[in-house]
Amino acid sequence: SNMAVNLTDLSLPQLEGLKTQLDQEIEFLTSSIGQLKVAQTKYVEAKDSLNVLNKNNKDIQYMLFLDVTSSQMYVPGTLNDVEHVLVDVGTGYYVEKNVEDSKAFFKRKIDFLTKQIEKIQPPLQEKHAMKQAVIEVMNAKIQQLQQSQQASQMVGTTKA
Repeated sequence: SNMAVNLTDLSLPQLEGLKTQLDQEIEFLTSSIGQLKVAQTKYVEAKDSLNVLNKNNKDIQYMLFLDVTSSQMYVPGTLNDVEHVLVDVGTGYYVEKNVEDSKAFFKRKIDFLTKQIEKIQPPLQEKHAMKQAVIEVMNAKIQQLQQSQQASQMVGTTKA
C-alpha cells in the first residue's frame, strides 16, 4: 500500500510501533549488507590468491598448511601446475578451471555482490531518514504532552 501517511496524524503508540518496525527493517538490511560484504571479501581474497599462480612460481617449494579438524600441521609441497585450479562453484561442486577463467569467475561474483549491495543501500538510507522523521514527530508530541500537563497543573494551582 503506497498510501502517504502524515506522521503527525499518528498517536504516540502508533509512532512507537512504526519506529520498532523501521528498526527491524534497518537491522535486517544492515545485516544483509554485512553478509554480502563478507562473501565479497572471500571472492576478492580468492581472486588475489590466484596471482601466486604464475610461471615464475612453477615448481616452487612451499609449506602447505593443513587444518585437519584443528590439529594443524604443515607439510612440504611443490607447486607444479600453475595453469589450473579447482573452483568451488557452490553446493559442494568443484570445477577445474584455468587461472584466467577463474579470475573472470571471481570477478563476476564480486560484481554481482557489488550490485546487490548497491541495491540495498538506497532503501536502507530511506528507512534511516523515515526513522529520524518518526523520532522528531514523537519528540514534538511528547513536548506537547508535557506542556499541556504543566498548563493543567498551573490551572489547578490557581484555583486553590
